[in-house]
Amino acid sequence: MSKVIIIFIVVVFSSQFVLAQSPSVLTKKEQAVVIDNWLEERVQTLLPKLMEREGIDMWLIISREYNEDPVIRTFLPATWFAARRRTMLLMYKPEGSNKVEALAVARYDVGKSFKRAWDPDEEPDQWKKLVELIQERNPNKLAVNMGKDYGHADGLNVSEYNTLMEYLDESTKSKVVSAQNLAVGWLETRTPSEMATYRHLQSIANSIISEGLSEKVITPGVTTTDDVVWWYRERIAAMKLDTWFHPTVDIQRPDPASKEHLRSFANKPDSQVILPGDLLHIDFGITYLRLNTDTQQLAYVLKPGEHSVPKYLNDALKAGNRLQDILTSNFVTGRTGNEILKATRSMMEKEGIEGSIYSHPMGYHGHASGPTIGMWDNQGDTPGAGDYPLYPNTAYAIELNAVVFVEEWNNEIRVMLEEGAFFDGKEVIYLDGRQKEILSIPRERKYLNN
Repeated sequence: MSKVIIIFIVVVFSSQFVLAQSPSVLTKKEQAVVIDNWLEERVQTLLPKLMEREGIDMWLIISREYNEDPVIRTFLPATWFAARRRTMLLMYKPEGSNKVEALAVARYDVGKSFKRAWDPDEEPDQWKKLVELIQERNPNKLAVNMGKDYGHADGLNVSEYNTLMEYLDESTKSKVVSAQNLAVGWLETRTPSEMATYRHLQSIANSIISEGLSEKVITPGVTTTDDVVWWYRERIAAMKLDTWFHPTVDIQRPDPASKEHLRSFANKPDSQVILPGDLLHIDFGITYLRLNTDTQQLAYVLKPGEHSVPKYLNDALKAGNRLQDILTSNFVTGRTGNEILKATRSMMEKEGIEGSIYSHPMGYHGHASGPTIGMWDNQGDTPGAGDYPLYPNTAYAIELNAVVFVEEWNNEIRVMLEEGAFFDGKEVIYLDGRQKEILSIPRERKYLNN
């Protein structure tokens, strides 16, 4: 009887310990409340400023059910998973006003902000009603989602565009402009409320990464990289989270014949059995409260007799950390992605650091719109997206790699890192810190002696 009691106490204690170590995740109902509150705040406080900045007084988004414009998804309430039939959102900011009139040219209100402005019983033709509302307000510019540089901002399909132009008179047609920069600004800019939670979101991602790259999941000589990948997928689902891409786990190991550090990112690594002495790399992202993370970290599998990660590997990691510092030091408001990349590569060359920069915005999308700062297959200028300037209150995946020769391996390793960060207009702040020491598998036990 006493044994049963002891076992019960251990289980309860263990469960409490695990829960204490895992950041909390809201229920789906609680998440919906947060999403809708954030959306209303963004429409009321952020949207007027962005329309003023871009000199656009009317923004029109048109989308049909299951063929959604990427932007309209960010305006839908939490309980809507798609547009309904044909949904038209009309946003108008009169000159001198600090408020935006938000109308839904649809059969329903769209969330709290967009009030229904069309009654099919009074006017059966939805397009005719839309044109009537436009002409009543007589905008200087009528912006629609057409954008050559960003797929996110190019969501107005050909059929909808052609129909719109058929209904507009010649005078109004001449006012139609691209909403590309306005759409990008809406997608990339984070509010104080969102940023207050983004750190928590990143901490959830980091805790899942740490758990997966541990002896809880990995048994050297048995567990494969694919096993770990699917463990992550199951863990994400169990926590009622989503992911925007399938994770990857790959290996670099002390084999002079290994060319893993030269593998193209276009080629997915084959599944391998994880062995002592392996350097593991994970690429992992989650979606929560409509925001996304994108993180890459490293772990090392201890060999017999080792109780900590070898110093030479953590020294290699420092080269990656230095490259992060160089990159983020070049984040200056108004500087384009191409200019940030060029300045960073110049400093890399002076310091003798070999590597690549391929950082990108994140937010409503994992690979989000905003300034592109290098690409894994292009370390020169990226026309269009690379010419977009850096704005404050934006989030980024600081993604890069440093190539370091390790004498103990007689080979180069690629230190691939990616950390979520926020640019407040003056400095880059990591959402939940950054990796400065390689994780050990199993975790280091400092009370053990050789």
